[in-house]
Amino acid sequence: MQETRRLLDAATALSRTLRDSGIPHAFYGSVYSAVLANSMHSDEIYCIVEGGQNHPHPFRRVRDAVSGQEDWTSTHSPWTNRLHVTYRALIPSVEIEILPAGETGPRHLDDSNILKIQGIPFLNVSEFLRAKLKTWMIRGAERDAHDIVYVLSRFWNRVDINRIPEQDMNHFVTRNHSAGSAWSALRRKYGM
Repeated sequence: MQETRRLLDAATALSRTLRDSGIPHAFYGSVYSAVLANSMHSDEIYCIVEGGQNHPHPFRRVRDAVSGQEDWTSTHSPWTNRLHVTYRALIPSVEIEILPAGETGPRHLDDSNILKIQGIPFLNVSEFLRAKLKTWMIRGAERDAHDIVYVLSRFWNRVDINRIPEQDMNHFVTRNHSAGSAWSALRRKYGM
């Protein structure tokens, strides 16, 4: 577990670097629910980076943006197809995993799917739930379930149900009954 404030400091620094390079991005992970809950600790932070037809792969864009900056290093693992950037201005350093947009989160990142929290771009509530639900369906981790339940139960009225895979959420609710009332309220809101 890391302090949420440290993760946000690293996110602010990375966001500034990516913004200066013109790279659309948004943060995601349990840090999102920690910020919304004013929790002191969090255990994961990811940065979703947009690629596209006219741009290099998101990993290359990020590596190019942080190269030569003394506070940043990047580690690419081609065998696992992962990129991690490390913010070394803080002790201990903070590592952020880079995820390609479209594989996690929406393919294009813009004002319609980004929510600024403390000046840092995060996925909006609907996109966060969609991405977390996808992750939960793959790995079934309890911390992912906790994040989904927390955000859905408190912010269900901000969710665009068209962005949530209904079968996946129904399956999630059968395993996590505490999300049932918020999911039902959201379905009623949309006349389902």
